[in-house]
Amino acid sequence: MNRAFGLLEDLFTAVFTLTGGIALTVTLFTARVPDNAGALTILNSPLFVVLIMAVMLAVTHVVPMFSNKADSYFAFNSDTHALANRLFGYYGFMGHRREFATDMRIYRQDLLCGKFNSDKTGTFSSQGYFARLARGPMGAYSGASRAVSVLFTGIAYLFVGLKAWAGAFGVGLMTQYVSSIVRLSDGVSSLIGTAGLIRINGSFVRQFFDFMDCPNVMYQGSLTVEKRRDRQYEIEFRDVSFRYPRSEQYALRHVNMKFKVGSRIAVVGENGSGKTTFIKLLCRLYDPTEGTILLNGIDIRKYSYTEYLSVFSVVFQDFALTALPLGQNVASAASYDREAAVSCLKKAGFGDRLDQLPKGLDTYLGKDLNEDGVDMSGGEKQKIALARALYKDAAFIVLDEPTAALDPIAEAEIYSRFNAIIEDKTAIYISHRLSSCKFCDDILVFDKGSVIQQGRHDALVADAAGKYHALWHAQAQYYDDAGAGVLV
Repeated sequence: MNRAFGLLEDLFTAVFTLTGGIALTVTLFTARVPDNAGALTILNSPLFVVLIMAVMLAVTHVVPMFSNKADSYFAFNSDTHALANRLFGYYGFMGHRREFATDMRIYRQDLLCGKFNSDKTGTFSSQGYFARLARGPMGAYSGASRAVSVLFTGIAYLFVGLKAWAGAFGVGLMTQYVSSIVRLSDGVSSLIGTAGLIRINGSFVRQFFDFMDCPNVMYQGSLTVEKRRDRQYEIEFRDVSFRYPRSEQYALRHVNMKFKVGSRIAVVGENGSGKTTFIKLLCRLYDPTEGTILLNGIDIRKYSYTEYLSVFSVVFQDFALTALPLGQNVASAASYDREAAVSCLKKAGFGDRLDQLPKGLDTYLGKDLNEDGVDMSGGEKQKIALARALYKDAAFIVLDEPTAALDPIAEAEIYSRFNAIIEDKTAIYISHRLSSCKFCDDILVFDKGSVIQQGRHDALVADAAGKYHALWHAQAQYYDDAGAGVLV
């Protein structure tokens, strides 16, 4: 897409070059050879002038035609071209990515990258597809373009030299006229060539527009979400089923539930049971295939999308922090309430670490943008992500494994202060650590896309035939008698 704008600039440049070349060349064709020049007086003949101009234009047209023909092989193979660029962009720079550094060394993944990067038969390699084209038709057309260009220069020198020899103008003007006629030729060639490249580049631009034209099938509502001081929001799933695009298998089936304001809800189940899909539907990252999700009795699709998202704070398991200062990460803004940011960090258990940072909230995360930046551990990053969710101060806070990267002491500290951290918000947990479910008001047990159990911890763990009982004791067996109190 960037090249399309560059070609547009080249097109205007070609037009101005052509205009300048014409202005400087007019007198070359109008300058008359003296009548006593003998046979060279034929240069005054209008037919000869038309003929020489026709030859020059023909040669000028052939140059970009051959050049565009050579370039067209890239366009005809745009899919292969695009794939090769993606592969090179991935493997070629894999060693520069910090998140791969340890694995690259331990598992010698540099050998994997090296095998790809040194493959002589790769798309752009010396024995690859485009190399064969370059030695064949692409090279032939490109060489022909250069040869014809040299031929044109020879014709221009011959014509100008003959007119100067015949006395149409002084020898001193030869350089000016040769330069102007070459400039004219360059303008014509550039104009034709750029027009051809614009057409060729269309196959690449088409891919961009095909992507941008992908329809947004999500219904765009317009209702404003009421900003309530009492946070009296209620979410209801009413017979909700969902399957991902181009999939015949349902990820969720007939889910029915309501969230009470201020409640603590745990979502548990084995991998692939539908927990994450449930959260994605709740946050309207997808719309249900069947059924309805309601906010205060209104279909969430009728709300403005951005308005609806404002009700939620989410800490995803694969959350991302930027390389900007700590405070801006917490607030997700350049200007923010510093006291509120500090308060949220302390609630998330980051207070002691914050006091150790020399620049406090102005400390950059990582060294990508500032050499004085500080690299945070996985647990510290998770606390910052939790602080970011608290800073947004949304009515619903969704936490996907919020303590997975924390050590046991830090995790116990978070749980002990959980009610103070969440305050009056409605909290929804996705967790594989069932000990975190004990302080929740309600537990949803997912299995194969359905909610098969719902209730409080004591009741669910007492149901020996239930899934929750099986999950609980599968974890409990790894604790000895002294540590069993952690789970039971």
